[in-house]
Amino acid sequence: MSRGSEALGRKINGAKDLSAVVRSMKALAASSIAQYEQSVESLQDYARTAELALSVCLREMGSTAHAPGQSGVLTRGAILFGSDQGLVGRFNEVLMEFAARTLRALPGDTRCVWVAGDRMRELVTEAGLPSPTYLPVPHSIDGILTLVDQILIGIETAQTESHVNEIYVYHNQPLASARYRPVSKRLLPLDAIWQRELTALRWLTPTVPEVIGGTTTALQAIVREYLFVLLFQACAQSLASENASRLAAMQRAEENITDVLRGLTRKFHRIRQESIDEELFEVVSGYEALSKPGALQ
Repeated sequence: MSRGSEALGRKINGAKDLSAVVRSMKALAASSIAQYEQSVESLQDYARTAELALSVCLREMGSTAHAPGQSGVLTRGAILFGSDQGLVGRFNEVLMEFAARTLRALPGDTRCVWVAGDRMRELVTEAGLPSPTYLPVPHSIDGILTLVDQILIGIETAQTESHVNEIYVYHNQPLASARYRPVSKRLLPLDAIWQRELTALRWLTPTVPEVIGGTTTALQAIVREYLFVLLFQACAQSLASENASRLAAMQRAEENITDVLRGLTRKFHRIRQESIDEELFEVVSGYEALSKPGALQ
């Protein structure tokens, strides 16, 4: 076998190995998407319970208990869920462009930024936003719990030390066909219209529950639990979107590898056939030379 065909054979084997790696990454991404989507669905009942508890507290304290302030300078914090790893296309860039555009359009000043993902941290710095607090992206459901607790502590610290009175969260939300879109939500202060709707919410049973002890303390605890649910869902949706983006990237990579492998295989077969033809030509030429009269004399 010629050196050219040997080199092509090595390239073909390398492409096959790479294709196997891509298939494994596709399977891992697909299973991760299902895992994070199921975690979001499992929180629906808990979120509903938190809303019902909020409705009881707001009914006793009044619908404007956590309404936005009407005076003073608006100062905000922003939470952005990105990725630590690559192979996700423009996952981080799309979210950063959306966040930067919407934050600039808001009145007031952005003072605190929290980012999940090293790649998002670089983009935040380039966008001219305040130096972000970096948090590593979790790689499991249990990791989300730790991340959300860290964010909640950071929010409480920012409200006390930096006088932040608004908190926004930005993340990518998964769509059908391995697609996603950037979305945002204001976490604090709670939306006034939504509070009024909760206050007017009809209780499920004839007996309406009451808050025992301090209503303010209970409200703060329930609001924290509600924020926990919202942040957990945002992080899980971001991770599902990240894996959907990676799945799409791996699909494109697999198609490209298949095309390259097909071309290399055709070239390998052509070179091999040319080598066989050359050898046959030499055999025939030798036979004809030996068949001539006096060739063996």
